[in-house]
Amino acid sequence: MSEILRPGQAVYTTSQHQPIMISKFIAGGGQGEVYRADFSGQPVAVKWYFANYPEQDKLRTRLRDLIGIGSPSERFLWPFGLVESPGVPAFGYVMPLAAMPPFQSLPAIWSQEPRPSMHVLATTGMNLAHCFMQVHSQGLCYRDISDGNIFFDPGSGEVLIADNDNVSVKDVACEVAGTRGYMAPEVVRREASPSRMTDLHSLAVVLFQILMVQHPLVGRRELEMPLHIGSNHSIYYGSNPVFVFDPVDKSNELLPGYREYEAALYYWPIYPQFMRDSFTQAFTIGLRDPDSRVGDAEWRREFARLRDCIFYCPGCGEECFLDGDAVRAAGGKMAPCRHCGGVPPIPPYIRIGKNRVVLNPDTRLYPHHVDTRRPFDFSQPVAAVSVGPPEALQNLSTQKWVMRTSEGSTSDILPGAVVPLADRSTINFGTLEGVVRL
Repeated sequence: MSEILRPGQAVYTTSQHQPIMISKFIAGGGQGEVYRADFSGQPVAVKWYFANYPEQDKLRTRLRDLIGIGSPSERFLWPFGLVESPGVPAFGYVMPLAAMPPFQSLPAIWSQEPRPSMHVLATTGMNLAHCFMQVHSQGLCYRDISDGNIFFDPGSGEVLIADNDNVSVKDVACEVAGTRGYMAPEVVRREASPSRMTDLHSLAVVLFQILMVQHPLVGRRELEMPLHIGSNHSIYYGSNPVFVFDPVDKSNELLPGYREYEAALYYWPIYPQFMRDSFTQAFTIGLRDPDSRVGDAEWRREFARLRDCIFYCPGCGEECFLDGDAVRAAGGKMAPCRHCGGVPPIPPYIRIGKNRVVLNPDTRLYPHHVDTRRPFDFSQPVAAVSVGPPEALQNLSTQKWVMRTSEGSTSDILPGAVVPLADRSTINFGTLEGVVRL
């Protein structure tokens, strides 16, 4: 049990001296301790720093700046007030309380059974990339992206970001360097301070772990140089990092027969080529050249694309991916299902602009898909799919769409209308057109 604050003890906001009642110790870490508390009848969280935390005056200034800037979105458990308590050393801040449940700490993805669905994993990655893009778009850097400060909803893929006291304005000095295993190589080597570019490396590590259940830089070398011994960690993450799926350098590849590598070896070939290419870029040239790292907007787009290409094996119901590159390379043939081994037919899909969206019974189209003016808008679906035969599309928007058949006849799709889909028919959504392939 914590010794800093106790249940029933009051701390006070420094701005208006409002009382906040501590109710329960939640967790402790290297910087301080987090408590559940009550603020005017609302549950909140209070983080209290240890008295020996360095440079507390600078920390106060940074937190005041963050409070003034405000949260990039409701996904961040952002500080909204500083707190103190008479006779208690140091200080703390108050923030929203993580909604538990359904939210779980991110490592639950690689420890829980059954594993979350591919749809949830893709949504989680997409939302994470979007959150950190919001941070960076405000001229801020997070500095300490890791699996320890991210929560996710295993039913929906929604995320919450904690420990936002590490955030600071770009290029402003900060006492936080990051978490081992997630810091960019140049930070580990002490050649650079945390920045947006180092955030991108940390984000790529987390995204890789979400999909592969494996750290991207820990492979066969660990058998000869155990990671926990001496300064080996600085070799893995700093002086000589090597991607476990590096197409050229096999010195750190994952060896079959080792339990800790089984998941990554199983999942890596399942994902579409575009996703593997992005990770390869992030952990080959991106390790050496920060300017070549995959950007947060690119990750957001790729994870949205990953979610759109999921389909269900007609033989067993397993989630599979429609990988256009692999289908073309195989002469139009789909890869076998990873669960039942059957070779599924190419699933029905609609190509909208450059994107392909598989038409599943649960597929929904959003403004993100059909309106170039509303990128990454997943607020409300504008279309719902029902799978036949025949496949049909319902217009859930307030706009009229126009369908043109392959023979050239046209018809309006009014709001609320349900229309059967025909192969090679075209739907004009306004700013984009979609071509149906059944």
